Parts: sequence; structure tokens; C-alpha cells
Amino acid sequence: MPNLFILFVLFIGLFAGKRLGIPFGILFGFCLDIFINKKIGISAIMLGLIGAMGGILDKNFSKDSKMTIILMTIGITFIYETGIYFLNNLVISSTIEIIPFSKILAIEILYNVIITIILYPLVQKAGHYIEDIFKERQILTRYF
Repeated sequence: MPNLFILFVLFIGLFAGKRLGIPFGILFGFCLDIFINKKIGISAIMLGLIGAMGGILDKNFSKDSKMTIILMTIGITFIYETGIYFLNNLVISSTIEIIPFSKILAIEILYNVIITIILYPLVQKAGHYIEDIFKERQILTRYF
């Protein structure tokens, strides 16, 4: 099952920066925790981290390359799902099963990559619009 919250928070972090990526990640994480999870705060922590990582990746990589966005999606999905799995196991004190988790992780990454490929043109247009609104452009005001 694709996790659209991961993709949405990643794209907010990429196009709007850390200042909006972290609060949106925490807000969406609390919503996920309230409606789906039993433990409040785990998804909020991980999605807030993803929002921060999106802001960091914005400065280091190009958002115009579809392959770069796909690689970011793979990495971010891996980090999110691994973090959620280990934090839940830490809180619940259950055993860690690597093989079933690896299968679920591979399917989740595949779904998120497919959704990213399908929605990339729409997200890129909306992202550049958001970027123009929320990011400050440093313009040299003096004439030479």
C-alpha cells in the first residue's frame, strides 16, 4: 500500500523548505497516529524528520530530474518504514522479524515509486508554484 503522506511531506520539504516541511510532517504524523496507530507520536517523529530531510535534500540535489526524485523517494521510504518498524518494536517490546519486514518494505517502496512516476509532472508544477510563494529569493537590489 503506498504511503502518500511520505511523498507529500517529502515534496513539501523539497519545494517549501524545512520551515514548512517539519510542521506539516508532525501534523500529518499526529493525524496518522490518531486514526491508525496505537502509539501517538511515532509517525509524527518520523514524518517531521522526513520534512527536515526534504529541506536538506533540496539544497543538495536537483528537483528537476525525475530519476533524482525517484531515488529520494526510495531512500525516504526506506528510512521512514525502518524507523517506524524499529520504534514500534522498541515501544511494544516485540521480536524483530527481518524477512517479513523486508518483503513489506520492498512492496511499499515499489508502490511509492510508481505513484511518484505517475504524479511527478503534477507535483513538479505545483511544487514550483509553492516554491515561488514560500521561498525567499535573494535578489541583488543594487545595479552595477
